[in-house]
Amino acid sequence: MKSPRRRKLQLSKIYAFSCGKASFREDHSQIGGPGFSRVVYCNEPESFEAQGLGYGDNYVRTTKYTVATFFPKSLFEQFRRVANIYFLISACLSFTPLAPYSAVSAVLPLIVVIGATMIKEAIEDLRRKQQDVEVNNRKVNVHFGNGVFNDTEWKNLSVGDIVKVEKDNFFPADLLLLSSNYEDAICYVETMNLDGETNLKVKQALEVTSGFHDNSSFQDFKALVKCEDPNANLYTFVGSMDFEEVQHPLTPQQLLLRDSKLRNTEYIYGVVIFTGHDTKVMQNSTEPPSKRSKVERRMDKIIYLLFCILILMSFVGSIFFGIATGEDIEDDNMKRWYLRPDDTTIFFDPDEAFVAAVLHFLTALILYGYLIPISLYVSIEIVKVLQSIFINHDIHMYHEETDTPARARTSNLNEELGQVDTILSDKTGTLTCNSMEFIKCSIAGTAYGRGVTEVERAMARRKGSPLLYDIEDEEDNVENSADSKETIKGFNFKDERVTNGKWLHEPHADVIQKFFRLLAVCHTAIPEVNEKTGIITYEAESPDEAAFVIAARELGFEFYQRTQTTISVNELDPLSGKKVVRSYQLLSILEFNSTRKRMSVVVRNEEGKLLLLCKGADSVMFERLGKDGREFEEQTREQMNEYADAGLRTLILAYRELDEEEYKVFNKEFTEAKNSVSADRDALVDEAAEKIEKDLILLGATAVEDKLQDGVPECIDKLAQAGIKIWVLTGDKMETAINIGFACSLLRQGMKQIIITLETPEIKAVEKTGDKPAITKALKGSIIHQISEGITQVTGGSSDAFALIIDGKSLAYALEEDVKNMFLELAVSCASVICCRSSPKQKALVTRLVKNGSGRTTLAIGDGANDVGMLQEADIGIGISGVEGMQAVMSSDIAIAQFRFLERLLLVHGHWCYRRISSMVIAVTF
Repeated sequence: MKSPRRRKLQLSKIYAFSCGKASFREDHSQIGGPGFSRVVYCNEPESFEAQGLGYGDNYVRTTKYTVATFFPKSLFEQFRRVANIYFLISACLSFTPLAPYSAVSAVLPLIVVIGATMIKEAIEDLRRKQQDVEVNNRKVNVHFGNGVFNDTEWKNLSVGDIVKVEKDNFFPADLLLLSSNYEDAICYVETMNLDGETNLKVKQALEVTSGFHDNSSFQDFKALVKCEDPNANLYTFVGSMDFEEVQHPLTPQQLLLRDSKLRNTEYIYGVVIFTGHDTKVMQNSTEPPSKRSKVERRMDKIIYLLFCILILMSFVGSIFFGIATGEDIEDDNMKRWYLRPDDTTIFFDPDEAFVAAVLHFLTALILYGYLIPISLYVSIEIVKVLQSIFINHDIHMYHEETDTPARARTSNLNEELGQVDTILSDKTGTLTCNSMEFIKCSIAGTAYGRGVTEVERAMARRKGSPLLYDIEDEEDNVENSADSKETIKGFNFKDERVTNGKWLHEPHADVIQKFFRLLAVCHTAIPEVNEKTGIITYEAESPDEAAFVIAARELGFEFYQRTQTTISVNELDPLSGKKVVRSYQLLSILEFNSTRKRMSVVVRNEEGKLLLLCKGADSVMFERLGKDGREFEEQTREQMNEYADAGLRTLILAYRELDEEEYKVFNKEFTEAKNSVSADRDALVDEAAEKIEKDLILLGATAVEDKLQDGVPECIDKLAQAGIKIWVLTGDKMETAINIGFACSLLRQGMKQIIITLETPEIKAVEKTGDKPAITKALKGSIIHQISEGITQVTGGSSDAFALIIDGKSLAYALEEDVKNMFLELAVSCASVICCRSSPKQKALVTRLVKNGSGRTTLAIGDGANDVGMLQEADIGIGISGVEGMQAVMSSDIAIAQFRFLERLLLVHGHWCYRRISSMVIAVTF
């Protein structure tokens, strides 16, 4: 079947070499073997072959109970309390003649206690059920045959269905991307619910299916997909597609994961590969656990003690009763006539003294039952509910902007809040606001920007200096009096020397112009124009990049249009002082990655000059400066150090002019490298880029603030003073996590960093060999060696504080059975721990390791679906009702609106709850 004619390309390829062809080398050779045996008949879900595979449906359940399991499971939870077992036995015996009181007085308290708790459990699980119903009943466009697409509910999808997902909608299952509205079949995906990252990812379909742009294209479409079995790894996918009798390799580049969102793309077509609990997001989830506080478990031990005393009292009394009964007859008369033995058959029969003693023992167990305080459980339940009400109505934990109070979703764990030893926190949306702000910059050796960062504010507070507060308050007053315009998201730059076109009068105005122009041109952002208001907003691959484009716009260089080959900017012309439209021909994009640590574009301006515009980390940019491009190097380095001390993320900006011949040679080599299908394709691309990114001319540096939520540094500082350890588990890159660590006072200047990573030249060389067992052995050996070295450093007698930073790839080996205890030993010896590139499953496993390995109370806090496993695994799960949906809140024990409220929740309510519950237990029990 021939592909339909392609439509005209609508937007630029804002990707470089991240998209491209794959080969069948390495992982693809495993297809068909163990772990790689899944077969999908595309567009034939009802066929005999597909039905015989027995794959599950797309219905997802996250509840703890079902209608059938509620009573048995809930009753089991209630009778985990040893006292309830005793009261159940007493209630059963109360229906016999052995009971010294009526059955009602024994049964009613038990029913009240158990019934109230079961109702509370049912209400909490009902909320989860409502969320499941909402998700499972979402609509998606699915192919019903003959090129006709109709809406159906998510839960009705089957493996092999062809679906159409439109812009800003979530993917209903794990899909294989077939095509999009773009000619080259790319789409932009937001994976915030999976890994917490707000930046967009670029996905690209296979070339053979990229021409399917309308519904009728799928009328006769048939293909066979063979791929890996369901697993929890978010970042890998191995498979192949048999289409038109040709086998094509599949990579993660074609996989769209459930709960990701389609952005900046009108629509995509995809085929369902994994459904329901086979999807990667569900493979990363865990069953809702049953949590009990340490006080409650300790109460069980007290009940055991009281129960032993009760049995001892009953046993001793029964022995004496049996002896007295056996000696009761004297001269054929009963000594204890007042017991009316003539009205009983066996209780006081001297001939059956042993049986009478046994029955007396059972009666005594019931009669002395007041030693086991059932009223304590009732009282505790009442007190806990009241404590939850106090938490819910605490005005100091109410977030006015979102009208969100604190909410204790379960009252079982109130007192645990006062015993927390380790906090495991997500980063994006939990510590930060999911936004970057352009706050300062250095241009031509001159520092611009008078904004005050969170770190500077915290430092001033510790030193008792009022200077920064005075500056900030003064500026705020000036702005308010001048009726200044509304705050712009991503832009917090204040400097009258630069704003409102004043930069034209600065000494190095030509350098400033080039600096802002580079910000407006060197990026992969996409502009979106609001048709009603005319306001331009930007969607970028990273929040940093969005902040740069917004800053350029606010300072006179407005990027407003991108096409296949051009970038258009409204610039402030130095000669006329007016805005003019300039168009730059986009020739090449050299994309940013963690190895290169820089990004470049090659453009041709209206004068016909070829320009290489580059921005990147100082560690790679300074060494690429030419002899004539280092005029401002010394001043820029000094200012960058100041920015780093203020907790800001910095980038160096540089450029150079290219000659035509040099560009032709580069472009040929770069194109060949991009089209290569060899294993060292990325290395070839990097090598080609390396040859042109040299002899650069320094323009300056940017400084953006990874904006923290209000009060985060102060909250972390207070929690640290209380002796609480804080770990950060994030899906972000290592560089990002380290920067935010400094910004929120988790990392401090002078703290020694122990970095465990597998991104080393030696490891990469081993990985290129393709020998799987050797690679695994080398990677694990490297991790063990690095952990051992770290333990040696920490235990070497040094008084310095240490911070442990480990990436997700390394964490996978560190969490293995024979390594995890070493890893835990190193981690608990460090003042701070940051786990980067962590998958949801790894977050949960790290939490379990800390909880079980240390035996201390752990608290996990997060705001996204990627944090659910971590919240459920910890002793206490705190959900933040942020911008990433309500999945974390629905899986949490307590919900708050901001991280800073954690200080009051733990240090005030936690202290009160623990102290009051403990005092009440002691008072009632003893």
